[in-house]
Amino acid sequence: MFELAPDIVALLVIAAFAAGFVDSIAGGGGLITIPALLLAGAPPVTALGTNKLQGMFGAASATWSYARNGHVRLAQQILPAVLAFAGSILGALTATILPGEIFGAVLPLLLVAIAAYFLLRPGLDDIDRAERMRPALFSMTIPPLIGYYDGLFGPGTGSFFMLAFVALAGFGLLKATAHTKLLNLASNVGGLVLFAVAGAVYWKAGLLMGAAQFAGANLGSRVAMKGGARVIRPLLVIVCLALAAKLASDPAHPLRVWIGF
Repeated sequence: MFELAPDIVALLVIAAFAAGFVDSIAGGGGLITIPALLLAGAPPVTALGTNKLQGMFGAASATWSYARNGHVRLAQQILPAVLAFAGSILGALTATILPGEIFGAVLPLLLVAIAAYFLLRPGLDDIDRAERMRPALFSMTIPPLIGYYDGLFGPGTGSFFMLAFVALAGFGLLKATAHTKLLNLASNVGGLVLFAVAGAVYWKAGLLMGAAQFAGANLGSRVAMKGGARVIRPLLVIVCLALAAKLASDPAHPLRVWIGF
């Protein structure tokens, strides 16, 4: 039984607030909340399920904040959000057959590549550029694919959405961040449905953390809208590298096994 002692509650709430702030700008909030849940005594699967629950509140808060300020039109994004939701459910179902951990082998390398893209590519700012994929094709392919990955494995989902919006849809960084949070919300809800059915969610802890996530994400989205690319770009690079380092630091990670380190 997961005990919610007062000191544990305080630590989880603080972690959730910090995660909401970071996640609303650059993604990667799970870097903070999942370790916090594990340290609090939650089993790994339940930590993932509870993280989906509390992360949903942060994504919803950031999405509403961005939409209210005109950075994303919710009515126009219903189809991509539904497809991300469906993709996440399918990914979670697949995870019951095909372990998602197999993606962990190459994920750190992909995250380093994404960090390098945002760090080294010149001219990345808040100005939209020429799209490389038509909006209809983008909506029908990218959201369900990344949503599928989120349900199957998860780490780095926000970074993949950001890369897709910037590199393929031609979005500026602030607009890409706003749309990333909307689709991340949809995929979070999809994953949560499966975790809830499996009984792998601590609802009380998740709701308490969700309230803190909501507040942190609201503050983070305000900072992002004020600072734009000047804030988003470096934080995105840091989050990608931190997540890559966190994954690769696992002694059982395939990369470490392959190189004998």
